[in-house]
Amino acid sequence: WIIIVFPVYCCYLHVCHCLQELLCQNITLAVILPQTNTDYPWAWPRVGPALDRAIREVNADPTLLPGFHLTYFFKSSEDKRGVCSESVAPLMAVDLKLAHDPWAFIGPGCCYTSSPVGLFTTHWDVPMVTAGAPAVAFVGSDYPFITNTGPTHRKLGRFALRICEHFGWQKHVILMFSDRTVDDRPCYFAVEGLYTELRNINISVIDSVFDEHKTPVNYSQILSDIQNDGRVMFVCCSPDVFRKLMVQFRRANLPHEQYVFFYIDVFASSLATSDQRPWARGDQDDAIAKEAFKNVKILTYQEPQNPEYKQFVQNLKTDAQNMFNYTIQDSLMNIIAGGFYDGLMLYTHALNETMAASRTRPSGVTGLVHLDENGDRETSFALWDLRDTNSSVYEQLSMVPGTSIFWLGGVCPPDVPVCGFKNDNPICLAKTITISQMVSIVLFFILVMGFTISMFIYRMKLEKELVAQLWRISWDDIHMINPDKVLRSGSRITLSLRGSNYGSLMTADGNLQVFAKTGYYKGNIMAIKYSNRKRIELNRTILFQLKHMRDVQNEHLTRFIGACIDPPNICILTEYCPRGSLQDILENDSITLDWMFKYSLINDIVKGMLFLHNSVIVSHGKLKSSNCVVDNRFVLKITDYGLSCFRSEDNLGTDAHAYYAQKLWMAPELLRMESPPPQGTQKGDVYSFGIILQEVALRRGAFYLEGDPLSPKEIVDRVILGEWPCLRPTVDPQSHSPELGQLMQRCWAEEPTERPDFNQIRILLRKHNKGYGSNILDNLLSRMEQYANNLEELVEERTQAYHEEKRKAENLLYQILPHSVAEQLKRGETVQAEAFDSVTIYFSDIVGFTSLSAESTPMEVVTLLNDLYTCFDAIIDNFDVYKVETIGDAYMVVSGLPVRNGNLHGREIARMALALLHAVRSFRIRHRPQQQLKLRIGIHSGPVCAGVVGLKMPRYCLFGDTVNTSSRMESTGEALKIHISSATRDVLLEFNWFQLELRGDIDIKGKGKMTTYWLLGESDSQ
Repeated sequence: WIIIVFPVYCCYLHVCHCLQELLCQNITLAVILPQTNTDYPWAWPRVGPALDRAIREVNADPTLLPGFHLTYFFKSSEDKRGVCSESVAPLMAVDLKLAHDPWAFIGPGCCYTSSPVGLFTTHWDVPMVTAGAPAVAFVGSDYPFITNTGPTHRKLGRFALRICEHFGWQKHVILMFSDRTVDDRPCYFAVEGLYTELRNINISVIDSVFDEHKTPVNYSQILSDIQNDGRVMFVCCSPDVFRKLMVQFRRANLPHEQYVFFYIDVFASSLATSDQRPWARGDQDDAIAKEAFKNVKILTYQEPQNPEYKQFVQNLKTDAQNMFNYTIQDSLMNIIAGGFYDGLMLYTHALNETMAASRTRPSGVTGLVHLDENGDRETSFALWDLRDTNSSVYEQLSMVPGTSIFWLGGVCPPDVPVCGFKNDNPICLAKTITISQMVSIVLFFILVMGFTISMFIYRMKLEKELVAQLWRISWDDIHMINPDKVLRSGSRITLSLRGSNYGSLMTADGNLQVFAKTGYYKGNIMAIKYSNRKRIELNRTILFQLKHMRDVQNEHLTRFIGACIDPPNICILTEYCPRGSLQDILENDSITLDWMFKYSLINDIVKGMLFLHNSVIVSHGKLKSSNCVVDNRFVLKITDYGLSCFRSEDNLGTDAHAYYAQKLWMAPELLRMESPPPQGTQKGDVYSFGIILQEVALRRGAFYLEGDPLSPKEIVDRVILGEWPCLRPTVDPQSHSPELGQLMQRCWAEEPTERPDFNQIRILLRKHNKGYGSNILDNLLSRMEQYANNLEELVEERTQAYHEEKRKAENLLYQILPHSVAEQLKRGETVQAEAFDSVTIYFSDIVGFTSLSAESTPMEVVTLLNDLYTCFDAIIDNFDVYKVETIGDAYMVVSGLPVRNGNLHGREIARMALALLHAVRSFRIRHRPQQQLKLRIGIHSGPVCAGVVGLKMPRYCLFGDTVNTSSRMESTGEALKIHISSATRDVLLEFNWFQLELRGDIDIKGKGKMTTYWLLGESDSQ
């Protein structure tokens, strides 16, 4: 029986459509499917025969659609690559709609192509019947006109849900699948159906995605996911990849009986070969794969067993062979063709009922056609399991009571292990301790013992240091300096210039207040700070303070040397900075400070205070310009910090001026205290730094106020009073940058919490003063480095220019002298004259040159010779020859020297002469282009002597009878001919390829009769 559940709205619209088309005898259907790619189960060669048979049966049945004829038009949903295209399919749908106005659409099958076509059919109020498009997304109100008569992934998900419920897996499941974001993504949509249904009952679902097409597949990562996240796995991928995964799983050191794999193979492709043994491949892994597949169950579609389906498949094979010459095999893919057949028959019967025709309902070829509320067909699925563990053959399980399922451990494994995936269940932890846990406990115990021992050793070392009193200095070891030698000038400026051993504060009557002394300890000069205390009791607190002072080390803090506690000489010894205090430098008008110097000093203070605030000392308490000293390298260092136990109220006698002058740097909240803490506060140090900033910027003393001057006592009293606006030093934007003035005002804010810390101050100074380095030496070194770099560039540029000029000079030298001779001269060697046994000399001149010169201007003559010899020079570079000189129209070339070349000198000169003669025949005189230049050439071979002659304009000259004879060969020759001697002729005969002609005996001046020859050319073979 067919149970027809079409949406009411859809049927109503279709009835209206039918009434409009009563006069038309054809009912047109539009079919959109892949045309050639038979990998798709809904490909046209697979589904087309079923649709064609269904239409033929409908048209042949007089009870179905009487008076109407059913017909169809087909379009392909493939692109040029042969895959389903979500851009091609909707275009085909629009073409079919405009051309044929179909009553219904059959297909498409692919999910990505069905989505746009389904939206179009909904807009057109046209039904869409398909046995493909199995994705979950087609369930819902977005596609009300789609009816699916094939299996869908939502039904697959419900089948997986029933399996989980049956075996009691209600907590945790892993979905593993291979996916590529191309084509129709079958595994992705299949697993989506499982994910949707399993989440409905709150099963925790973990997905693990891999791409089997990207080799090699990372099986290690997949197994790690399996071990850490699940025991029940639903897997979708190709059969070969799944087999490799199971082989790796079996080889892994895992409790295999705790795992179960459900392989999603809806078309049973893994069961189609090897007698339903999906593990068998006939290779060396068959044995281990056979064992691994004992953990595997397989999910497939269930093949209909009714006789109608078997007859349908038989007809399908016959029709496919006849229509497409395509052979259809027995497989579950034929269910899809049956689904399209049933869908078309379902649509026909529904249409027939709306026309009040026969109400008979034939059954479908794939069995009962039952549509749910979403228009999707209810589908049957099959679960395959091992029939025999020895043969490992799979069989389909039947729903008969008592049917047993094979489990590797004998029982169904739980979806969550008793001890949890990571063995972190407290129940299990109480029972057993794993090796890793035992190792962790032992390591923890070792660490605790090591820490305890380290603390014990540290405490022992600390106690030893406290008892040793390494800081203690005996007064007898200190050698004082005679102050009369230092103060003999009596001038504060002189003290600053000479690197005073004393700081200075001026009293009201102009007296110099000495506040620091120096002495020698172990041969080194030290600064001595006296304490007014009569006795120091060494308790544990004081010992720790002294130890901390020794431990504090920073380049911007004066180093603590030690302390003397021998009454009455109780004092502290620190590093000595010979440049004096910052106050000395600022009050010395003869010292010019630019802002580079000022910022360097300010940065040094900030760095020192930042380190001090982050150390065990915590704060300074008495920061002022007189406690900032400068060493030999112009690095500012902070002194008089720490050791509050040594401090006492400064006893300045009756000089109230000096007493209040020292309070000018103290923060208001500390001034208001009856007993301020001797170590001060960090915010109080920031206030003191603000006062120093104004002191450095203006160089007019501490707490400078513009207008009527106030005494230090008046200033301190008004600061303590806290009047509004608060009394603060004057800010002068003319003397410093606005940013620096704002920083001063923030530092001496009345409310301590509004003052920045030194870390913020460092950032602000770095931001506003990027052009200055950290200290004066850094700036000087930076400038020197920049100058050195510029000097290196200048030297490199000059060196390159020198090398270029040297190269030009060498090239010029090589043009004047032979290369070997020039190299000897460059090395400073004396060039000795050298005799050569056999060379060949070439001479040539221009016949009629004298008359031609007389008829031409000097410039024309020079131009003629330059053009001719430039041409000659280019030609002779192709031969092993050396140009000796040119004198007027004479051109002299030699071969065989200064580098000997055996007997090749004759051949080189002969070939060169032929080339020059050939060039002269085509040479044109600029001012007489019609006149032929007549070159006369003479060649002779013999011994010569060669050497460099002269110191100024030296020349490489040849001497000997051979030179004269060569000249005679040229002068007795003829125009446009090459005249050679018998000696040259003998040399050329050795090569046997030059064409020579006997001229006869010629009377040569100074030589008598000589037999000479004409050189005509070379043979063609050469």
